[in-house]
Amino acid sequence: MIRNREQEKNNFVHYTVESDGKLLEWLLENVKGESRSKIKATLKGRGIKVDKKTVTQFDYPLKKGMRISISKSKQNRTFKSKYLKIVYEDQYLVVIEKNIGILSMAAGHSSLNCKTVLDEYFHSTRQHCQAHTVHRLDRDTSGLMIYAKDKDTALRLEENWHETVYDRRYVAVCSGEFPEDGTVTSWLKDNKAYVTYSSMVDNGGKLAITHFHVLKRTPDYSLVEFKLETGRKNQIRVHSADLGHPVCGDIKYGNGDDPCGRLCLHAYLLCFIHPVTGKKMEFETQIPSSFMKLFK
Repeated sequence: MIRNREQEKNNFVHYTVESDGKLLEWLLENVKGESRSKIKATLKGRGIKVDKKTVTQFDYPLKKGMRISISKSKQNRTFKSKYLKIVYEDQYLVVIEKNIGILSMAAGHSSLNCKTVLDEYFHSTRQHCQAHTVHRLDRDTSGLMIYAKDKDTALRLEENWHETVYDRRYVAVCSGEFPEDGTVTSWLKDNKAYVTYSSMVDNGGKLAITHFHVLKRTPDYSLVEFKLETGRKNQIRVHSADLGHPVCGDIKYGNGDDPCGRLCLHAYLLCFIHPVTGKKMEFETQIPSSFMKLFK
């Protein structure tokens, strides 16, 4: 129940919470004249603030006396960046879709990276947190990533990564006609030039296991889904090259095939158990259109 509706200002309508509860339930009960879908869209579109903090979490806990601000604008302020897109956000973590050409985290002074972009976003939305990197994608690999908002959540993800992330898949355009579905197993080790090389016998490196499934195929290219049983550096790129069908656009392990003008590797599926709530979180992005055009 609304106890006090304050004067409208700064393009927001302000309310004070009278009793404890969950944010979406409170909005549906107290915001009159708006449909359920419109309220959910406003919440997802970053048009709701709780105590001046932008919130998108439907089950965000409310306490008596909290101040809720609801945007009056039809176009709610949304995060926009050419480098990454926020797919999901709550008070503990954020899931993003990374574009090519940006590092996961800083590597030297003034390097463009997702962590810095997220930190600037958190600061601009008055969130008292920082992005904590828990896994990485190469600069020229696009796709889904998780960043924690605090050290405790980051540690939970890092320490239990293989139990927490129960499905993680990539899609790639590979050169030539990829073989039938199967599994590649080898040991991967870096040489002094930081090039990862593969051995079918234990060479003192790390065991790497990659499962693959062909989605589409032409005489020139194959669209292949990869599922990692282990997460080693350059694992998909090296194993594809081992099979004689490297990832297209790979200047390090490839054969010069570059039909899309980019490394044709995209992390498109990410499923994990939320480290705090215990809920199953499942995210899937569209396969890049530049990949799909090769198979029309």
